[in-house]
Amino acid sequence: MKIKKLPVGELKANCYLVWDEGSREGIVIDPGDEGEFISEEIMREQIKIKAIFLTHGHFDHVQAVLEVKLNYQALILMNKNDERIYVESGRSREYWTGQRGLPMPKVDQWVKNGDLIKFGEEVFKVIEVPGHTPGSVCLYSEKRGVLFSGDVLFKNGIGRVDFSYSDPEAMRTSLIGLSKLPKETRVMPGHGEETSIGDEISNGVSVFREKESR
Repeated sequence: MKIKKLPVGELKANCYLVWDEGSREGIVIDPGDEGEFISEEIMREQIKIKAIFLTHGHFDHVQAVLEVKLNYQALILMNKNDERIYVESGRSREYWTGQRGLPMPKVDQWVKNGDLIKFGEEVFKVIEVPGHTPGSVCLYSEKRGVLFSGDVLFKNGIGRVDFSYSDPEAMRTSLIGLSKLPKETRVMPGHGEETSIGDEISNGVSVFREKESR
């Protein structure tokens, strides 16, 4: 399996290209901005994009969805509890950055806890992790020992829980759940550098603090 991280947009949200080396089938995780750049990287790596997976609906993770969708006709996958945030992401972008927000295409498939996302020989499981947003989800490969955590867990920090729709207690429960994954699990966050479950348990951020990071 290959992973390519693409920090995009003013907030440098991490978009990930993930693909199976044999079949070249893959997915895009959180295309937040710079749709043309993301599409060029997909072409450069010759990836057959099967799905656009959204860890949550915030504008800095979804505003390039339309362009990638039009270019590759891939299915848009997201948890339904973030539908309103996703639909209103263009308005949020204008409010926070002053840039024109883009319309959001219809989600093709709502994902829930335990759903499997398959491409080539790779299989990822959806883990619901509400708290940062109601519909935050992670993607986890037990075989590869990799977790795409969105804005729930970062290196030395966790996602914000001060939005009107956030839930600090739900976030704490979600993080405790993630802390039960193998300590060597690589964590690919929605912003910043890679970390691991073990590192975040050892510094206490993942379970015992409600430190706002982004």
